[in-house]
Amino acid sequence: MSFSILKKIGDAQKKDAIVDVRSGDTVKVTQKIKEGEKFRSQVFEGIVIRVDRKESHTARIVVRKIASGVGVEKSFLLHSPLVEKIEITKRSKVRRNNLSYLRERSGKSARLAAKDFDRAAINELKAAKTEEEVKEVIAEEKASDENKEEATNPKGSGEPEE
Repeated sequence: MSFSILKKIGDAQKKDAIVDVRSGDTVKVTQKIKEGEKFRSQVFEGIVIRVDRKESHTARIVVRKIASGVGVEKSFLLHSPLVEKIEITKRSKVRRNNLSYLRERSGKSARLAAKDFDRAAINELKAAKTEEEVKEVIAEEKASDENKEEATNPKGSGEPEE
């Protein structure tokens, strides 16, 4: 298969807009959980210790929290339909992408230095394209496909017209 076809399939799975999550952020991830026939929302709040493949449709974050004195880590695919919302509550100053050293630390030594940021502006999702823009792009793609067909099969090529 062609790489361009795989890229189109991957891009079709992407969400229009996601929050710019970085390592060291304290986030609240709202996730849909299916129990029997019903869905419910569950919030997981913790520190992002790793961000993988940020530009890809397989973008992933690993969030860590301490629950009842035990460290719990959970991995979330950012473009998954089960991840409803990601809200950044605190941003910290960190110098690396993978904060795995936090696993061995507890108490005051596991604290990160807070950084000032505009919480409302960061958590606001901007739709990448409005419906009208999407319709225009689809129309342009159809027109370019028709132009490609005409270029590969010109009318004067000896084939009878229908």
